[in-house]
Formats: sequence, C-alpha cells, structure tokens
Amino acid sequence: MRGRPSGLLPLEHALLAVAVRFDAEGSPLFHGFLAAQLLEQAGFQPKLAATGTIYTNLDRLRRAGFLESRWEDVSLSEQAGRPRRRLYCITATGRSALAAAEKQVPPQVGGLAGVEL
Repeated sequence: MRGRPSGLLPLEHALLAVAVRFDAEGSPLFHGFLAAQLLEQAGFQPKLAATGTIYTNLDRLRRAGFLESRWEDVSLSEQAGRPRRRLYCITATGRSALAAAEKQVPPQVGGLAGVEL
C-alpha cells in the first residue's frame, strides 16, 4: 500500500489485526466504530472515531482487497433505532498482507489480547 517498509500504515496494520481478532473470536463481521473503540482501549492514538480517520483507512483496505464489506440488514438497524452499519471482514489477501507486515514491522497495538470485544 503506502511507502512503509511493511507496505501498511500503522493504522492499517492495526485494523487488520483487529479483523483477525474478531474472526478468531467467532465474530468475523465488525463495524468501524467498534474497531475504533477496541483500538482506543488498547492505547492506539489518536482518537479515531471522532476524526473519521478509521473509515478512510477501512475503505483503503477494502479497495486493496484486504477487507470485504457489506451493509447490515436494514431491519436490524431499525429495531435498534440507529443508522445502518457497514460491516467488514478480513479476506485471505488481508491475512497474507498482515502476516507479511508482521514479519517486517512489529504491530503497534500489542495490547489487543487483553481488550474485550
């Protein structure tokens, strides 16, 4: 992706790590605000949700083929009384990119293991 040694920006790397974590926990689909909360709990800075930075990076990862996305069912959002969410999941290409990046650059978010989903 970018001109980094691993090819991923630190936030992109962290988002792929979050996607793998959600998948490993049995919930492969996640939305951007939930990922931002998890990263903030793990100490990733800056605050992501308020700036929209998280969504720009999720879309970049989606366009690169590292994530897939779809809109959640409208009836779920109506029942919850909130707007629909775009749901993301990691692809095989995303897993490969993350594995390659982790060989070159250690992940910035080492505290994900202790953070509850």
